Amino acid sequence: MPPKKVAAVVNEYRKWSHADVILRNLLSGYPDGSRPNMQLVSLVTDQVPKNDMSRDLAKKYGFKICDTVADALTLGGKRLAVEGVLSIGEHGHYPTNEKGQLLYPRRRFVESICEVFEKTKSSVPVFNDKHLAATWDDAKWMYDRARKLFVPFLAGSSIPVTWRKPNVVLPKGCELVGAVQIGYGPFEGYGFHALEGLQCMAERRKGGETGVTAVTCHTGKAMWEALDAHTWTKPLLEAGLKRATAHAPGDMRALTAKAADAGSFEIEYRDGFRAFVVLPNGWVHENEGSPFIFAGQRKGADKPDVCQFYLQQPDPFAHFAELTKAIDSLVGTGHAPYPVERTLLTTGVLDAAMTSRHEKGKRIETPHLTIAYTPTEWGPAKGEVPKSEKR
Repeated sequence: MPPKKVAAVVNEYRKWSHADVILRNLLSGYPDGSRPNMQLVSLVTDQVPKNDMSRDLAKKYGFKICDTVADALTLGGKRLAVEGVLSIGEHGHYPTNEKGQLLYPRRRFVESICEVFEKTKSSVPVFNDKHLAATWDDAKWMYDRARKLFVPFLAGSSIPVTWRKPNVVLPKGCELVGAVQIGYGPFEGYGFHALEGLQCMAERRKGGETGVTAVTCHTGKAMWEALDAHTWTKPLLEAGLKRATAHAPGDMRALTAKAADAGSFEIEYRDGFRAFVVLPNGWVHENEGSPFIFAGQRKGADKPDVCQFYLQQPDPFAHFAELTKAIDSLVGTGHAPYPVERTLLTTGVLDAAMTSRHEKGKRIETPHLTIAYTPTEWGPAKGEVPKSEKR
């Protein structure tokens, strides 16, 4: 079967940018030597830094550098000329709003893509890297626009598809008492990854996903007071932190109280389930595989289900190969391997958390996050993690 021709719209294309670690799999294959059934035929770069790689790669691999999204999707003609689009709106230099949200041009990219679909009266699968947009209004617009044009749509983080150590896959329909997801790093950018880790587990609880009622962002002492208010949180947090092997010496609570970007997201689900994302920045360090760690307690279970979402780094960042495999399935079948509604929900939760932090820990009610969906069985990576090496 000939490879599917795809276009990519990216913020910037430099070494180790998301454009690089995803598109390299199309150009030179996966770390294990196999290849996706996709061929990059055109590329638009919104910004071109001094260390841009795209122009040299275009000469080497023969894809077209385009000035506009329309040109990339039609290859200069009047009809849609590609079978899939990758929108990678990550990295580059963009403004930040008063809430601390990075205003990447993800909605603008999808608007331009959908304009071509509407004009040519045809559409193809689209992948949107990471959360849909900084704000809920933009994210919902993107989701609704894709649905109106019957676009097979996929989005999200590499966290749900990477290796899990141990390989915990919660049984569908399990009764979860509560869950804690540990993360680290930049509050918005990596807080999203932690939310995706939490959600790919929480969505498997009894009754399926029905949405979120309220979100509260806790910082300083309130971060720990909120966690201490529940009997199930302490054992889950302690079980998860045992896998965070790299951390600063000293008292975790004292260190996180001093860190400007430490905090937690308290998430109240519509069915009564409650979970926390904990970002103990100032104490936790990036360790082998990453400190993205899930801990959940199932009703009647003797001990929590705990796993580390393992990120292979440095090069070749093989967890992005696992994400590319999901994109390959999307483009090849015309169906998203897992629901875009998961990322619509995590995007909305993140926006509410950033609003709550901006409003000094106010509880943000989220009636707009009445988002119901059923999880699929597209699970984590299998087999051994490839050895790190320079590519």
